[in-house]
Amino acid sequence: MSKFKKEKVLPRYTAIAVVLTIIGVAIIGKAFYIMTVKKDYWTEVASKMKRDSVSVKPNRGNILSCDGQLMASSIPEYKVFMDFQAGDPLDTAWTRKRDSLWYEKIDSISMMLNEIFPSRSAAEFKANLQEGHDKRLKNGTIGARHWPIWPRRIDYSTYCEVKKIPFFNLPTNKGGFHREEFNARRRPFGSLAQRTVGIMFGAKDTARCGIELSYDSILRGQNGLVHHQKVLNKYMDITVAPPIDGADIVTTIDVGMQDLAERALIEEMKLPEVNAEMGVAILMEVKTGDVKAIVNMTRCEDGKYREVVNNAISHRCEPGSVFKVASFLVALDDGVVDTSFVIHTGCGVMNMHGRDMKDHNWRRGGYQDINVARALEVSSNIGVSYVIDKFYNNNPEKYVQGLYRVGIGQDLQIPLVGYLPPQIRMPDTKTTNRALYWSKTTLPWMSIGYETQIAPINTVTFYNAIANNGKMVRPRFVKRIVKDGQTLIETQPEVIKEQIAKPQTIATMQTILEHVVSQGLGKKAGSRSFKVAGKTGTAQIADEHGGYHSGITRYWLSFCGYFPADDPRYTCIVCLKKSGLPASGGGMSGVVFHHIAEGVMAHHLKMRVEDARDSTSILVPEVKNGNMVAADYVLNKLGIKTFGGWNGAYPHSDPVWGKATRERDNVQLAQVKSNLGIMPDVRGMGARDAVYMLEQRGLKVKLQGTGHIKKQSIPEGRNLQRGMTCELILE
Repeated sequence: MSKFKKEKVLPRYTAIAVVLTIIGVAIIGKAFYIMTVKKDYWTEVASKMKRDSVSVKPNRGNILSCDGQLMASSIPEYKVFMDFQAGDPLDTAWTRKRDSLWYEKIDSISMMLNEIFPSRSAAEFKANLQEGHDKRLKNGTIGARHWPIWPRRIDYSTYCEVKKIPFFNLPTNKGGFHREEFNARRRPFGSLAQRTVGIMFGAKDTARCGIELSYDSILRGQNGLVHHQKVLNKYMDITVAPPIDGADIVTTIDVGMQDLAERALIEEMKLPEVNAEMGVAILMEVKTGDVKAIVNMTRCEDGKYREVVNNAISHRCEPGSVFKVASFLVALDDGVVDTSFVIHTGCGVMNMHGRDMKDHNWRRGGYQDINVARALEVSSNIGVSYVIDKFYNNNPEKYVQGLYRVGIGQDLQIPLVGYLPPQIRMPDTKTTNRALYWSKTTLPWMSIGYETQIAPINTVTFYNAIANNGKMVRPRFVKRIVKDGQTLIETQPEVIKEQIAKPQTIATMQTILEHVVSQGLGKKAGSRSFKVAGKTGTAQIADEHGGYHSGITRYWLSFCGYFPADDPRYTCIVCLKKSGLPASGGGMSGVVFHHIAEGVMAHHLKMRVEDARDSTSILVPEVKNGNMVAADYVLNKLGIKTFGGWNGAYPHSDPVWGKATRERDNVQLAQVKSNLGIMPDVRGMGARDAVYMLEQRGLKVKLQGTGHIKKQSIPEGRNLQRGMTCELILE
């Protein structure tokens, strides 16, 4: 064992300790030196290296019609700004060059901005930019850091034009031109079905209602994450998690049917004798429950009708006589009566538990003796209430249970925010709540559509079940969810009740509803081309204070039915809310139903062009100026060969046309090009053709309303400049 030699080891340990102490003192001294003497230097270096985590928003999904047409889509919009202190403040050479370049280019910049935005003069642009350049900030520096070049948002094409302007085309860290990007929601068809499709809260990217709100998580997608790192004067974006774009929603809405229903409803509401406060129309496909059209119109303070609230799913009210079908369906299904059961309505007035029940024709002597079927045809209040009170007075629970059995009180669980299920109360004589108290008169008045609260969507679903031979399907608003062309979810028609009543009962009710239109009060809803079945409804409703005797009587007019009656394809309900007489569910709502039904069935007619063509003649249709690609596509599909594709079509092989025809085309083409600087008359045209024609001339188009062009803000014949805005009013 070796002996520890202290005299040799300890000096070595001492030397190492001294060296480490000197190094430690040096480190502490250097740190103190950096913290004090070099503080400003390293602070400046730190300011040039910044790293932030930036959330990147995904693209919001589109909402499409059943045939793939865009009903809501997101497009980028921008606000443009200038940073008049851009660049490294220590780089004085660039600062001097930047300022001299700015003063050299300010006039040309202002003139080019005026060409892009004609509503503001070049002098105004120059004064605005000079104000931002000379602005003194609170920290003593001169030059605004975020000065707006144009106060409003611009589209991508306009942004690209602005960025081409001298000085603006410099890198952001040199010239200072920068932008803020927004996702703007646009609806190509304007207000069409906007309460169902949905509305967004502007730049907040927050859904307000409709499908936009109900399917917000699917449409929105997921935010991404990017590290925005500044190294010296350059930025580097390092993607940590890419954004996941939202999926597309394919709805059941048919744009053509929606437009048809909206037009028919508004035209009736505008009539002086109607002057309706509110209107609702729902068109549903019988087999699938697909809602093809849903219209909600409310008269605003300016007298125009707009979609303000989705009353079709949220406006619960006393449905009136359309409810009588449910009452008689319960009675027929329970077997307490049949269609031959005779009711003694007398002169049209019958006292029921202390209150007079009246038919609409009581002043003309009433209907006297009628059977059950005729009671529905003429919508006899006494006929329905007498039967229900006679057979269910001792057991009203059975009647109410029957209403739920046939589906009129079914909670449809519609996936749209705002839906309110029906309120049909069970008998209760012990409650102190007057709205729930069951009195002797409750049963007869409930049977004719009072003392219940039902939204139009529930009524049309019930009638749709009758048209569907007793099978009740849930209303469907969304067909599938699509992402990158791949279907993620495809919804299927959902059956709520396999059979709401016995098949024989359903068949009997189908016959009665057909007779209501053919020989009853619903004649105006009928058609000469196909059979219609349905029921009218006229109910007096409470005013805004909940009373019925304010001096002005308010009515809820409705017609609900289906067509064609012998092979039902669509069910439709039309409701109107108006004040004062005249008031007729069949004569007003039924007329709207008639127009919708005729339009829908005409839309489905298949006509072959070949069958109407004379084989011995040469078909040379005139093609108006417009989208040549679209016109050429249509002509080719019709079997008409074209040459040149401009303002005319004719066979290639026809020698008569030859050279003269080509010269005609060249002259017309030159004439069209020379007219591109003049405002055309687009009144009477459809929105799509008008927008195409005006955008060809460099105009920006704003649309208001639906239908055909009624007014244009720029008069015909006026000389045009690129960037001008033309507002088109559609009616």
